[in-house]
Amino acid sequence: MKDHLALGLGLLLLAAPLQAQDLNSAEIVVTANRVEQDSYSRDMPAVGLRRPADYLVQQVVIRGDTRDPKERRREIYEMLGKAVGMATKSGIELAYGDYILTPLTAENVTDLALKNDNRPDSQRVDFLVKVRLSGVTGQQAEAKIAKFIDAVPEVGRAQMDAFDDSTLSVVGPDSYRQKIAAVIAEDARMLAQTVGEGYAVEIEGLNMPVQWTRAGASDVLLYIPYKLTVVPKR
Repeated sequence: MKDHLALGLGLLLLAAPLQAQDLNSAEIVVTANRVEQDSYSRDMPAVGLRRPADYLVQQVVIRGDTRDPKERRREIYEMLGKAVGMATKSGIELAYGDYILTPLTAENVTDLALKNDNRPDSQRVDFLVKVRLSGVTGQQAEAKIAKFIDAVPEVGRAQMDAFDDSTLSVVGPDSYRQKIAAVIAEDARMLAQTVGEGYAVEIEGLNMPVQWTRAGASDVLLYIPYKLTVVPKR
């Protein structure tokens, strides 16, 4: 059994794909879908690392329907600029991105492209409002975000609203790889003791990318899609 565990942990250290290595410090949205990979199983194993998320994240939208396109654009971006200016004092952070999040600042607000909205002569810009969950419950974070959205002054016909349910984010999911591996190894040792002396435990897939899923109001489960097999000892 020890040889099998050592082999699995060695693969974990040496064969982590480039995509996973890029996520040692980046912030990711928990509900985002990972890129499908060849020979990749999306089945979630029973064992992983449960921990508090780093942020509660709410998607928001600023809509404008002023008839004149130039004036509509000005109103939307001016309101976005006001949101950016008020964020820090409100204990709020702004970001954008569907998978890896990028901080939204006064310098990059125009990186957010206007999109056609659901009516003629209507456009919108989408971004994220988030609150760090250090010492704050998910409910308190949601209340803070709602208060911030209400406080941002409207500009002309531009309006800012929450869009869809809140989600969570984690910073550097791959930095927890060793902790996840330790949990898997301990579970394998306990299972080997349970099945008896005539059997060993094999672990495959520890080289796969770290994955994530929501595990509560403010918790996430980080896991590696490994496979554990009980086999007779040779």
